[in-house]
Amino acid sequence: MTTNLLEVKHLSQKFGDNLVLSDLNETIQAGEVVVIIGASGGGKSTFLRSLNLLNHPTRGQVLFEGQDLTTLNEKQLDHIRQKIGMVFQSYNVFPHLTVKENLKLAPKKVKKMSDEDADKLADNLLDQVGLADKAQDYPTSLSGGQQQRVAIARALAMQPEVMLFDEPTSALDPEMVGEVLKVMQKLAQEGMTMVVVTHEMTFAQEVAQQVWFMDGGKILEKGTPKQIFQNPQKERTKDFLARVRQSR
Repeated sequence: MTTNLLEVKHLSQKFGDNLVLSDLNETIQAGEVVVIIGASGGGKSTFLRSLNLLNHPTRGQVLFEGQDLTTLNEKQLDHIRQKIGMVFQSYNVFPHLTVKENLKLAPKKVKKMSDEDADKLADNLLDQVGLADKAQDYPTSLSGGQQQRVAIARALAMQPEVMLFDEPTSALDPEMVGEVLKVMQKLAQEGMTMVVVTHEMTFAQEVAQQVWFMDGGKILEKGTPKQIFQNPQKERTKDFLARVRQSR
């Protein structure tokens, strides 16, 4: 049986007079990988940040496991956000803590995990993202790709039910992109529910179950990677994909 993990109903977001999201109605099921593509300024990041209410929508509902997040107070929201991991373009790791300390901080502080359990969890996750040998290093000594993998491991340390990725590779040098996408691909194979905003079209084609093309605050077209990349229906989607291919 499929379970709707995340759902938005009539979701709209205005900043001043600027309508950034326009009446969106979408569902994301448990275990599903949804990749959102589209030109900059189309509302992708705003939509992603609405899913855990980092951006509070102007109108509409955001449901997580059937619960409307827009009705919750900040304390209740913080509790739900523990189940929703988020990775941004910038790594946001704490430079004054070692890699392992970065991973242990939230489980100990928020989940009240013992130091021993947090230590084991951190070791497992660093192994998972290929950074077991960097546990005692400080983030400033790591490459951008390594820091982003630390950021992913840190989000996973809270054992979330869904991971949101907001252009996680856009700040990286090209040779570092692959190492981050590999970690994300592995997560997808292990059944993690993921919503990914990215310009990495190969990743979208290989990993997504659904691809959403977003433009002007609306999801103009959605379907399997094959449908979107090989047989797009909307002129705007065709135009976007043609320009992406030209820029390669």
